[in-house]
Amino acid sequence: MDVLPLLLLVAGSTAVAGAARRTAVPAPLILVTAGLIVSYIPGVPAYTLDPEVVLPMVLPPLLHMAAMDSSYLDLRAQLRSVALLSVGYTLFATLVVGWAVHLIVPDLPLTAALVLGAVVAPPDAVAATAVARRVGLPSRITTILQGESLVNDATAITAYRVAVAAAVGESAGLLHAGTEFLVASLGGVAVGLVLMVPLHWLRTHLREPLFKNTLSLLIPFAAYALAEYAGGSGVLAVVVVALYLGHHSWQVDFATRLQEDAVWKMVAFVLESAVFALIGLQLPLVVGGLGDYHVGQVLWYAVAVFLVVVATRFVWTYPAVYLPRLASRRIRAREPDPTWKGPFVVAWAGMRGVVSLAIAFSIPHAVHEGGPFPYRNLILFLTFTTVIGTLVVQGLTLPALIRLLRLPGRDVRAETLLEAQAQNAASEAAERRLDALLADPRNALPQPLADRLRSVLERRRNAVWERLGTVNPQTGESVDDTYRRLARSMIASEREVFVALRDRRHIDDEMLRDLLRRLDLEEAAAYREEG
Repeated sequence: MDVLPLLLLVAGSTAVAGAARRTAVPAPLILVTAGLIVSYIPGVPAYTLDPEVVLPMVLPPLLHMAAMDSSYLDLRAQLRSVALLSVGYTLFATLVVGWAVHLIVPDLPLTAALVLGAVVAPPDAVAATAVARRVGLPSRITTILQGESLVNDATAITAYRVAVAAAVGESAGLLHAGTEFLVASLGGVAVGLVLMVPLHWLRTHLREPLFKNTLSLLIPFAAYALAEYAGGSGVLAVVVVALYLGHHSWQVDFATRLQEDAVWKMVAFVLESAVFALIGLQLPLVVGGLGDYHVGQVLWYAVAVFLVVVATRFVWTYPAVYLPRLASRRIRAREPDPTWKGPFVVAWAGMRGVVSLAIAFSIPHAVHEGGPFPYRNLILFLTFTTVIGTLVVQGLTLPALIRLLRLPGRDVRAETLLEAQAQNAASEAAERRLDALLADPRNALPQPLADRLRSVLERRRNAVWERLGTVNPQTGESVDDTYRRLARSMIASEREVFVALRDRRHIDDEMLRDLLRRLDLEEAAAYREEG
């Protein structure tokens, strides 16, 4: 196996993603553009997007990371909106896009057109979260988009399998489709429910953080594989397990959380960068399979499919927002009246991504009678152009759209005030606990050490309030900012002394690593407060 192309892909995509962070353009768009350009440079290896690699090896960790970062409580609060998009819209888009493409492309069988509809139906989890983080969408809209993108892949993959079965000559009636959807959905959820408690128990009872983080890396692959083996949806199994583990992550010790956070951020960064670069790198392969199609003809098909995909999301989103309110007095009483702006952003934010391409590349080459799968190469091309179109057109214009609509963003001051109130309540409880502990003779401490515990507690209590305070006119920093900067500078001085003592052989490397680890944990705590 030649590993050089893989190394070039990872190194190149991460370098481009790192440089993209210094620009105002979302990294996915720059990565896709870079892939498109690099794909035609002479000597660049041909990168084929293999669905046997992407679906079981790339999708699970990305879904796991996105679900772990999501809020179970927020998703539950938006369950109706998420379900209407992840299930209702995906099935609606499959049927409408498939029917429209059947009318647009002469002689394209409806079953093959429905395959394309299922392929391009789901907005991508990677694209949605990557762009949403960068453009600063309101929290409710971000929750809805993330929740949709976590679940809709399961709906689309099931719809795709039913459509392919019909296209290749297998029986795939409405009853069969409904049965397969229920089996996949319930099976995936059931596997996730079975796995989540034992996995959480292991995470809280294993003593070695390295073992826990190894387990953390294996969890999404195991959940996906077991669910698929059982005939369920691997996507749903991964999401159910990750939501449960993320909701209960506070029960895992701090060392595991610190390591796990760093490891998963690195994994997500590398995979997301490589995935978007891979999308662009598929251009020569997709274009090379078009054969005798005229350029003008296929471009018309591409534009038409893109417009249908975008319009279909608008057609579904507004009724999905307003019809439940018209039908239910409880919803009207419980939820504020939505403006037209929020649904517009949700509809425009439906970027497609690598999952659609991976599913498209898994389309069989032949039907049961032995003939070629109808219009397979054209379906691949239209999937590719739809993915590129949504990423570039919608992804590039989304930040400007949010600014134009003047959507209310996060109220940082209000959030900081809530954080300060929560910290104050926790500090009061900790202070009462400390008084009770120090009253026990078994916990006797010298007064300086007891005072140090109280000063640390007081520091945590005041830190958030200080962020609401005045700003230093000379540095532009709050009191808390200055405190953290000075603390990091002191830690850096200690680190230099420890290294100098090691170099002069006063301490050995093992002791140096122990001392530096303590400083690293303190600096990590300061960094997390700042972030």
